[in-house]
Amino acid sequence: MNQAVAERPVSTETAKIIYILYLVGIAVGLTAIVGVIMAYINKDEGPEWLREHYRFQIRTFWISILYWFITVLLCIVIVGFFLIPVVLVWLIVRCVKGLKYLDQQAAVPNVDGWGF
Repeated sequence: MNQAVAERPVSTETAKIIYILYLVGIAVGLTAIVGVIMAYINKDEGPEWLREHYRFQIRTFWISILYWFITVLLCIVIVGFFLIPVVLVWLIVRCVKGLKYLDQQAAVPNVDGWGF
């Protein structure tokens, strides 16, 4: 018997929603928490490249928390106010980069990086 195994199409909708929740979180805040919870729930699902996106999203959340904490602390000495746009751009670029690779159904390069 020669049966072809039908390959299920990969749904990237959840990962796409998480990136959008992170971007909306810039204005709202709480949606990023919902996004990271969704990433943790789905981190073991899908092919390897999709699991890398979930890992990238989880790292993006925790690194952004660290960057915001440092920025708020530095606001005491005025420097932090200049870092706010830097952290915002960092977050936007990571989300847009993730969405780009998600549409290509490819893993994000340098998932373990702290930069863009």
